[in-house]
Amino acid sequence: MINTKAEALSFARESEAAYVRLGFCDPFGRQKDISIMQGELEAAFERGIVIDGSAIPGFCDVHRSDLLIFPDPSSLRVLPWRPGPGRVLRFYCDIRRPDGSPFSGDSRRLLKQAQERCLAMGLTPRIGAECEFYLFETDERGEATKRPLDRGSYMDIAPLDRGEDIRREICLNLSQMGIQPETAHHEQGPGQNEIDFAFSDALSAADNLLTFQSVVRAIAARNGLFASFMPKPLEGEAGSGLHVNLSLEQEGENVFSGQREGHAALAAHFMAGILKRAPEITLFLNPLDNSYERLGRSKAPAYVSWSRQNRSQLVRLPAAAGPRQRMELRSPDPSVNPYLAFALILTAGLEGIEQRMELPEPMDIDLFSAGAEVTDGLPRLPRSLEEAIALAEGSELVRSVLGKGFLNRYIRAKREQGGREEI
Repeated sequence: MINTKAEALSFARESEAAYVRLGFCDPFGRQKDISIMQGELEAAFERGIVIDGSAIPGFCDVHRSDLLIFPDPSSLRVLPWRPGPGRVLRFYCDIRRPDGSPFSGDSRRLLKQAQERCLAMGLTPRIGAECEFYLFETDERGEATKRPLDRGSYMDIAPLDRGEDIRREICLNLSQMGIQPETAHHEQGPGQNEIDFAFSDALSAADNLLTFQSVVRAIAARNGLFASFMPKPLEGEAGSGLHVNLSLEQEGENVFSGQREGHAALAAHFMAGILKRAPEITLFLNPLDNSYERLGRSKAPAYVSWSRQNRSQLVRLPAAAGPRQRMELRSPDPSVNPYLAFALILTAGLEGIEQRMELPEPMDIDLFSAGAEVTDGLPRLPRSLEEAIALAEGSELVRSVLGKGFLNRYIRAKREQGGREEI
């Protein structure tokens, strides 16, 4: 494990890396990067690399556009699909102003702050993501089409499943990068796939998710395919979700196991906080117009409720034991900025603990088939991007995490984009 600048520089020299990619996440979940030669890496650690923040929607205006990115040594990874000679390294970066102060729009820093707040309360958050995606064929120019790779369905095998070799290649590359896949399978939609990887601390989970998406896109492109993380790329077919599994450790024990006195109450307060704030943070869990084509359909929730094992709920407690006991938040989709999403989810849960919020009674019914006499009494998630923007704009919790300036820039850019999306 590399943790220091000296260790990173030594690894870069010994691995004969020639090229270094310095990455960060824009406000809307897109990975950006700038490349340098290995000989410039020490200077990047010392002085940073200047970027034009005004060229990135939601970052900053032209009159204060200079930003500097500084590589985080602990995020060093070798890109396995770019072998030597001339190996390629990748770092994720911290973003600062020219005077050295932190940049308010650095979403990775915001997640660090949320994680540090958990640790200050004696709680260690653990997050695991289950990310679905579609594989589409490309045309003669290499552009994406709407033709899915296959017509397979849930957990089908070859020949119905034509994505098995792609998933295997993705998993092997992830493993070489220190991200341990746990399961991989065909999902319900034609050409739809899912790969799940082991849970970790919150910051690593967000880094891993961003890396995962970049690996999926790269391996798909190498095989003449297009990987789509759109929430609902095909009308009438299953949407793609990003189920977020969360647990908390206190003194080395999982509070969701409920084995120690007070742990069950702590877990309940945490869940209650997330349920209360879910509508307000939905903009950051479902950030596209297309996101609202998925919610309420294909096992994606529409209401604020919870239950055990029930996949029609916003929050469920899966059947699991020991360290794997957790809550699963089912509304997010793969178009998120994972740093903002995880920071807001954790902050909402901590608020529930601090205020000792009471968890409502579980809804042990199928909400997808329930009548209006049941659903009319439940709080709803936003039904559109504009509704989600309005709720986030008025949320004290969102403002406390993002800051007024960053929140305003985010919302302005989101409205200007009009929920822009790709297949």
